[in-house]
Amino acid sequence: MLKPTPWGRCRLTKARTLTASLSPNSTIGIIGGGQLARMLASSAARLGFHTIVLEPGADCPAAQTCNRHIVAAYDDESALAELANACDVVTYEFENVPLSAADHLTSRVPLYPPAKALEVSQDRLLEKQFLQQAGLEVADFHNVEAPTDLVEALQQFGGGVLKTRRFGYDGKGQHVFASADVSVDEAQSVLEQLGTGPFVLERLIDFVSEFSVIAGRSTDGNTCAYDPSTNIHEAGILRRSTVPAALEDGLAQRACSMAVTLLDALDYVGVIGVEFFLANNGLLINEFAPRVHNSGHWTREACATSQFENHIRAISGHALGSVQRYHDCEMINLLGDEGTQIATYLSQQASQVTLYGKSEARPGRKMGHVTRLI
Repeated sequence: MLKPTPWGRCRLTKARTLTASLSPNSTIGIIGGGQLARMLASSAARLGFHTIVLEPGADCPAAQTCNRHIVAAYDDESALAELANACDVVTYEFENVPLSAADHLTSRVPLYPPAKALEVSQDRLLEKQFLQQAGLEVADFHNVEAPTDLVEALQQFGGGVLKTRRFGYDGKGQHVFASADVSVDEAQSVLEQLGTGPFVLERLIDFVSEFSVIAGRSTDGNTCAYDPSTNIHEAGILRRSTVPAALEDGLAQRACSMAVTLLDALDYVGVIGVEFFLANNGLLINEFAPRVHNSGHWTREACATSQFENHIRAISGHALGSVQRYHDCEMINLLGDEGTQIATYLSQQASQVTLYGKSEARPGRKMGHVTRLI
């Protein structure tokens, strides 16, 4: 196993970059074998690329669509070396790839998106500080390392959302405080329930809606941005994305511009998902994911080029495809047993079902999605 990587080390490692666009029959490595890797591998195959997935789960969704599956832990040094030696470029499908693994790969094979994007996105405090430094608006926040920090921050904000700085997703690792009426003992109890810190407290936002922008950047710095989608969450899990978003044209354009500003600040290559709040005082970035994104699945059916194909185009050194949207649509996640109850959607001519090949349906687990063209 690799040793933990200190903050900043990935950015100091001399990274290899593509010197020319990849030709068909080149090989793309993907770290992670979930549904995003599954759909990336399918898009890569359409363009004539081979894919190798590094994933510890032997029956992962991507194993059904990739050319080869290395069954190993993400930080297994020999497996990472095997992947680097066999691939012309490597990407990833989730943002919690160990930084030690990214550091191991980045000097051996081009790694896109760059390790810097991983490092920033893996720590909510670092992420918010980076966004502010790039001139992008975020909700007020406060670093929390002890119960007294939490009490002081709550008094300052009048309440807030406490989040673990690392490894939170789909609403996990969060606690909402509706007011500042919290004692030090109560604060200590909440911190212990959330697990190992540190944490960040965000001011509660009185927002009108949540939406996201899927954007991409190629190796030569060209960018694109898809139309924003309005997102509805249930129990912290994305349930539905609707396009076009309920936004005025000026706000939609502003959100796309903010996403592109972030891409340039990160010197990014690939597709990114940027989540926003439409607040009473304007647009705020909630967070970003350095990968293709659940709220962009609709692009496969509604756009000239899907987010998955544009990610493959970008990381392989090719021009980005058109993001023109031909249909209004909504994307609905199929959770748990819903993944086995698809007859209704299949009977609707304007609906297209995508299942992820997962063998076990659990409550809240994403088993697939359906895109309904309107």
